Amino acid sequence: MAEKQHAEEPAERPAPPAATDENRGSGREVRRVARLAKHINAFAASHGGSAEGQISYLGQRGARIVLVGENGAWGDLVAPSVRVAEQAVERAGITVHEKFDGAMAARLRTGRYEWSRMAGIQIGGPSDG
Repeated sequence: MAEKQHAEEPAERPAPPAATDENRGSGREVRRVARLAKHINAFAASHGGSAEGQISYLGQRGARIVLVGENGAWGDLVAPSVRVAEQAVERAGITVHEKFDGAMAARLRTGRYEWSRMAGIQIGGPSDG
């Protein structure tokens, strides 16, 4: 019988890097940053062309990005972490304030809904029940 020729065994391949917190969510984090930046830019475009923001830590839930448009309209977004929020506002290119100070609050325009929610049911605002 003829002997079978054996192909050389391939050299062992290095093991793939272990999944860690650093590299596991990096792709997901990049997509979240891009999605948040897109929402920030859309908000700015629909409210006068620019916006300013402030980032607040929410604990385990993440971070809140409060946005104030050039026309005084306001809104907010929630990011999974302060780092993601900071990257999103940087990518969107908006001015970020350390605190929600008087100058930023003065630009804010509130409507009937906000006033009725602040007063609650005392003046006929929407009830939570």
